[in-house]
Parts: sequence; C-alpha cells; structure tokens
Amino acid sequence: MSEALKERFLSKSPKKVLSLDGGGIRGVLTLEFLELIEILLGKRSSNPEEFRLCDYFDLIGGTSTGSIIAAMLSCGFSVGEIKKLYRQLADEVFQRSLLRDGLFVSKFPEKPLRKALACSLGEETTLDSDKIRTGLMIMTKRLDTGSPWPLHNCPFGPYFNPKPGSGDAIANKDFLLAQIVRASTAAPHFFKPEKIVVATNEQGESVEGAFVDGGVSTANNPALQMLMLASLKGYGFNWPLGRERLLLVSVGTGEFPIRMKTKKVMKMSAIDLALRSLMSIMHDSDALVQTLLQWMGNTKNPWLIDSEIGDLCSDKLGGHDLLTYVRYNARIDNRWLQDTTGREYNMSDEQIEELQEMDKPGNVNTLSDIGKNVAPLQVREEDFPAAFDSAR
Repeated sequence: MSEALKERFLSKSPKKVLSLDGGGIRGVLTLEFLELIEILLGKRSSNPEEFRLCDYFDLIGGTSTGSIIAAMLSCGFSVGEIKKLYRQLADEVFQRSLLRDGLFVSKFPEKPLRKALACSLGEETTLDSDKIRTGLMIMTKRLDTGSPWPLHNCPFGPYFNPKPGSGDAIANKDFLLAQIVRASTAAPHFFKPEKIVVATNEQGESVEGAFVDGGVSTANNPALQMLMLASLKGYGFNWPLGRERLLLVSVGTGEFPIRMKTKKVMKMSAIDLALRSLMSIMHDSDALVQTLLQWMGNTKNPWLIDSEIGDLCSDKLGGHDLLTYVRYNARIDNRWLQDTTGREYNMSDEQIEELQEMDKPGNVNTLSDIGKNVAPLQVREEDFPAAFDSAR
C-alpha cells in the first residue's frame, strides 16, 4: 500500500464514500449512473481526461456485482472500461446448460468469472497492493460460520496485518483481490461457494472457509455497512460523522415492485417459494437500509419509504444530520418510469419480472436504456457539495 493512501486515510478532510448494490447482470444499470457521476466530477478536476472516481471517493465498496465494479474503480478503471467488461461478462459467465439446473449443481460454472476477474484485477493483487488507489470494501459472507465479512484495505484495522495472539490466521492484507470478489459474487443456486484459506493449523494444514455472495447477509445494499465501516472505531478508518464531514453516495441495480396473485404464490413449488422468499428478504433489507440512512442524514432527493412514514424529511435521528446522503436508483415500473422520464415503456408484468432476474444477458440493453434515461434526471451538481472538494 502506498504511503499516499495511508495519509489519505488519516487526513482530517471531509470524506466521500461510494456504495454499490448487488444484483447480478443488473449492474449495467449502476454503471449508467456512475458514468454521469464520473463526467460531472471530472469537470471539476484539473485533468478531466485522466480523472477516475477513485480520485474523488475515499472509500468505495460493494456487494456481489457491486464488488466487481468497486474493485475495478478502486484500481483506477474508468466507467467506460468497466461497461465493456460487463458486456463481455454477460455473454461468457451466464451461459446456460442443460446439465446445470441450479438444484443439484450450481447453475453456472465459476471458471469464466474467475478468469475474467484475474485478468482485470491481476492474479497476484492483494488488498495491500499499490494497484488499489483508494479505500476498498468487498462484502462477502462466510457460510460455514454464518458470519458476514466486510473485507477492506484499511491498514489500521485489527485484522489487516498479522494480529498478535491470533495464531496462524491469514491477515486481510494478504487476501487475493480477485478471489474475494469472486467470493462476493458466489450467489447460492447460481455459483459454487468460494473456498479461501483463512489460517493454518498446528499441523501446518490449511484451514479453509466457504464464502458466498454478500447479498445473503443484510448487506445486498451495503450502504449502512459502508457507513459503519467508515465511522466505527473498530474498523480502523474512524472518520468523523457530520453533514459536512461525510458524504455517502449509494447506487442501486433497480427497484422492482412485488406484485403477485395469492393463487400464484400458493401454487409455487418448494424451490420457487424458497427463492422468492430469499428475494423478499433482500428487498426488506434494502428498504430498511434506505429508511435508516434517510432518517440519519441530510438526504438529497429523498425517496418515499411508504405511505405511512413518507420520506422522513421531518424526522431526524438524534436531532441532527450524521451525514450527507444520496441514493440513485430506478424503479422498474411503467408508471414511475413514465412520470420520471416522460417515456412510455408499456412493459407487461412478465417482462418486468424477467428484468429482475440477475442472470439474463438479454436484459442488458433494456436495463442500460432505463439507466441512460433515469440517470440524467437524478445526478446533479448539488449532490456533491463543494465542502467535500477540499480533500483532493
């Protein structure tokens, strides 16, 4: 890790955090927002042609597909370069096979994704690498112990370096970036878990953990986890809270209405019901994260939470703003899209439900088109107050 990055972590300047949701192939929607943010912030830079989002944000993190984008952004990739990779990944990673049904064998082989990540991020790149130009968090979950693992590169965290008294545990700084990103994308049913060596025992044998998609935790939308990572003393960053001290920008992969007939639910197979329930839990977790952050912060363009509590503009946790918060996303709903963009989409309920699927390359163009139309209406200059420009 460069000394410049360590100094950046320790700097007393206002801090900027970028959080990226999980959602499989729907990450193409995220990229349309990020491209506009990159253009907007690049205009403030002294060298717009060379500007990258890692030059502005002090901490970038993500879950699942968001972890791929976060890792690449932190290594200095432009959004345009990542968009090209996503087009490639869509075709290579999500190839269906009659031999893989997602019941007894994972739906997709992990080799194409592992190869693409190693080529892009480097086979030997670790969390301590100089290639990583800003703070980075990869959200995954160790399923064999049931514990969420927000893996990050803060050198002041207790597990980044070898910890006295921890035996032969592998320090976080030595984890391979491509491997932990693969772990964060290992969604059950779609991909096999990722085995990662976490320690060696007294006999010198490797101790492995089984890691799966971070979306299986409460952090498919990792924004709240990112806030805790940035501000709680235990993680090592220990950045101060406050309206002009911490900016958190959160980008989604599409918000989908839940509309099903009771008869359809009652006739679902056990596996379909289980998958639908998992998706519902993820939806509830995302909604809770959104509620808490709008309650805590000075929220730019707040979203309506529900008809009972509104958008929380008149509520303030503790009576003051703990951060400045921005949430970008698109509701994949005909009425919302028409009211927001002025365009008629006229999608059937079946088409909308299909767009929600995380493994269909055929959805890329439609999701990208929605992002291109919604992003310019949400991303605004005032979302990035001048008070936060002083850091870089």
